[in-house]
Amino acid sequence: MLPSYRFRFSRIFFLLLALFVAACSPPAPTFKSTDISGVDWGSGDFELTAHTGKPTKAADFRGKVVIMFFGFTHCPDICPPTMAKLAVLMKRLGDDATRVQVLFITVDPENDTVKQLAGFVPQFHPSFIGLTGSDKEIAAVASEYKVAYSKNPKTPALVDHSTGILIKDAKGKLRLLVKNDVPVEDLEHDVRLLLKEKN
Repeated sequence: MLPSYRFRFSRIFFLLLALFVAACSPPAPTFKSTDISGVDWGSGDFELTAHTGKPTKAADFRGKVVIMFFGFTHCPDICPPTMAKLAVLMKRLGDDATRVQVLFITVDPENDTVKQLAGFVPQFHPSFIGLTGSDKEIAAVASEYKVAYSKNPKTPALVDHSTGILIKDAKGKLRLLVKNDVPVEDLEHDVRLLLKEKN
């Protein structure tokens, strides 16, 4: 009977230990947007050309929460309002905005040159960075982040593209997929949760 008692006691002990550890572990953050922390894509480095003309890597922003939006400067409806919302977000963040980097990555590299981006992106916020590159470079980055885009068959000057916002934490890990029509209050909530995490 003794071995059986020890077995039952051992099971109870480890069950209680597991419950204790679970109780002491910090709860997972509750985001307003879609948590995609478990994906195995979107965390690799890449290099494109900034609207300043300088080569820029994703790794340059380690230590900051990075907000990525893929669009194009001649976008008639989605991109300007989304960029304007991100500018409002930066204002709401106050001093914490220095720990956040917004990257606007073009899906129309043929037309969105360095000069074109320089006349578009900083209008929304001086810290925002526009990125461009060759067709091949943009396609590779878009593929890594599961962003779809193609020339509009009826209006070639327009580009149909994914409209979600992607957010990486300060360690460079892709964490959130955000709908472009999300209220800025929800966006701020999620960014602040990421800013609270330890690097």
